[in-house]
Parts: sequence; C-alpha cells; structure tokens
Amino acid sequence: MKAVFGLLGHPVSHSMSPLIHNDAFQSLEIEAEYHVFDVAPQVVKQAIDGIRALGIAGCNVTVPHKVAVMDYLDEIDNEARLIGAVNTIVNDNGRLIGYNTDGRGYVESLLGCQQMLQNKRVLVIGAGGAARGIVTSLLNEGIAALAITNRTLSKAEPFKQLADLFKTEIVLLTKEEATRRLVEFDIIINTTSVGMSPNIEESPLLLETVKEHAIVSDLIYNPIETTFLKIAKNKGIQTLNGVGMFVNQAALSFEYWTGQKPNRKRMEQLVLQQLGGK
Repeated sequence: MKAVFGLLGHPVSHSMSPLIHNDAFQSLEIEAEYHVFDVAPQVVKQAIDGIRALGIAGCNVTVPHKVAVMDYLDEIDNEARLIGAVNTIVNDNGRLIGYNTDGRGYVESLLGCQQMLQNKRVLVIGAGGAARGIVTSLLNEGIAALAITNRTLSKAEPFKQLADLFKTEIVLLTKEEATRRLVEFDIIINTTSVGMSPNIEESPLLLETVKEHAIVSDLIYNPIETTFLKIAKNKGIQTLNGVGMFVNQAALSFEYWTGQKPNRKRMEQLVLQQLGGK
C-alpha cells in the first residue's frame, strides 16, 4: 500500500506541490502519493485528527493554517516553535511532529547568490506568516541588522522580541521611512502577496534609492518576475524570485518524511515549466 502525503491549506487547488513531490517519489522509486486537502479554517482540528485516523504519513501546511495546526500536534520542533508556525508535519507512528522549513529554504536560495550574510543589513517587507520563518533564519545566520516595514506597523511588534535572543538590532519602519532609508540595506525582501497574480502591476515598495550592489528579492513565484523585481532589474540590481525558496522548503520537507534527498534541480525545472518560464 502506498504511503499518503498531502498539503493542508485553503485554497490549495493552485498548488504545484503535488507535481514536484509525486515526481520525486517516482524518481526515487518510493511507494507514495501526494495529494492536496482543502481544509476550511473551522475544521483544522478535525483535519489533524484525520491524519492520525487515516495513517497519512506526512503533510505540508500552507496558508492560513501554519499557526493554527500547532495547537493539535504532539510535538513542535524548536525551530518551528521559535518561528511560531509549522509548514511540515511528520507522522511518527501516530505521533505528529511539526517542523518549519520555510526560513531555511529561503536562506539556502539566498546563499546561492550571496556567499555570506553575517555583515549584511536586511529590510523585510511584511510581517505575516511568511516573514516569521525568514526573519528567524536570517537572524540565525548572524546578519548585522534587520528592519521590518509593514502596512500596519503594530503587527510587526512581536518581531522585536527576537532582538535580545539573537543579539541583533531590529527596527520597525513605516513604508515612508523604509523608502527614504533604502540605501542603507544590502538585501531587500518582499514577503507580502503584493504583485502576485492576478494583480501583477503592483509593487510593495518604491526603489528609487536602492544601492547598486544590493539584492532585491521577492517570495512570489507567480509571476516568475514581479513588477518589484522588474524595477530592480531595470536599475541593474541583482534579483531573486521565490522559486528557489519554494523548491528548497519542499525538498527539506521531503527529507523529513523519507530520509532521502530529492533532485532539487529537477524540482525547479518542473516548477519553471509549469509557470512557462526558463
């Protein structure tokens, strides 16, 4: 009997996770299948109970359930607890353990174009669930300073609690302040959905004062190149889209489930083909 894995979210019909995970199972000759489970917010507990009852081997968790599922798991990995969100569940003989691979997945993609992060000053746009994992992983890499800007600045207040833990300066900036001080930052990361299809003309921040050797990054991968990244590219700035993070976090989840490493390059090619890119 094939092991069953899946994705918990709402909505999930657009997800490319089944494409890359099922291909990886097949390539590694693992008897398993990956499905999407559209779970309404009011039945998250029942969905977690269902994982146990049906013997589902593991799941990814996406919006809006990454925080809510934590209440119903048997164990939370230290990294996921620090982040305050879970994106991976492992069923260990009926014991459900929560992990978070988002932040590490992003940092691995960032290190592909930036050899070290220890002396870098970073601006993160957004203070939602996606920002949690990324901020924690960046701080864990020993960045020099972190600034967060968000439409509602009060939502970013909890991030300041990480300053003492990681001994790193964290400041909160309004969008106006962030735009004015953009030249101070080596890496600028959009973690919001601004610019995602179908609203592809939108950009989360003006980039007039971005410095020449900065990296401008966007977690969005549909479209592959957002307006935000196009503006940066037209200024000659190095850019990084969200495909690498998506692939890396999926591969890390796959390793938790199976103990085997999938072909990340093949995963990336499948995603790009699906998106119509190169």
